[in-house]
Amino acid sequence: MEFEPVNFREKLNLFDEQWTPKIIAQMNDYQFKLVKIEGEFVWHSHAETDEVFVVLAGEMVIEFRNGRIHLHPGELFVVPKGVEHKPVAENECHILLVEPAGLVNTGDTASELTAPNDVWI
Repeated sequence: MEFEPVNFREKLNLFDEQWTPKIIAQMNDYQFKLVKIEGEFVWHSHAETDEVFVVLAGEMVIEFRNGRIHLHPGELFVVPKGVEHKPVAENECHILLVEPAGLVNTGDTASELTAPNDVWI
């Protein structure tokens, strides 16, 4: 067993593409994914699970059909399962997602932004 911490900055430096989550760790059935975002994502939901957003750098908004939440570095928000949402970032934002293994980033919505699953860095 290796006893090495996962360094967010080092892992974020390994990729440039946006809206493509990269797995950095797994705990039981949950994966920790880093992703760079900028612009608007697609409206989507995850019928079977909540989704955790942790902002590491930059700022983002999560839009809902009946409101929105603005997130800054060091803040976390849990989107409840089944709630339709759309992440938006005016400038590049780095986030950590915590979600079940195998979760599709666009949920129930087919899109050109649907990312490959299970990509580790």
